[in-house]
Amino acid sequence: MTAQPHGFVPPASPMPEKSLRAIRAALVVPQDREAFDAGLKAVLDEVRVSLDLGVLNAFVHRWWISACDSVRDPEGRRQMHARAEQVLAGEPVSSGRSWREVLGARGVDL
Repeated sequence: MTAQPHGFVPPASPMPEKSLRAIRAALVVPQDREAFDAGLKAVLDEVRVSLDLGVLNAFVHRWWISACDSVRDPEGRRQMHARAEQVLAGEPVSSGRSWREVLGARGVDL
């Protein structure tokens, strides 16, 4: 038996392991996989020169967070990249709700 915090709700899908192979496999959006591959190459080059595995650990942690997000909300990741492409192309983008509106709906007073 394992102890869980009160009100703990297990995720619908299991989160990826914190390994390079599992993280890459969890990335469902091509832009994420391309950025992961390019970033991994750069980090490994840096590790070869500096002999500091700290940068690799930081890379794995950052991408594990993205992989978890990808598992939880793959459509949200796709929409995020589509919106980023619109912004980078200079296309008009709907503003959606402001942070104040989002936080206000959650009961946070600013």
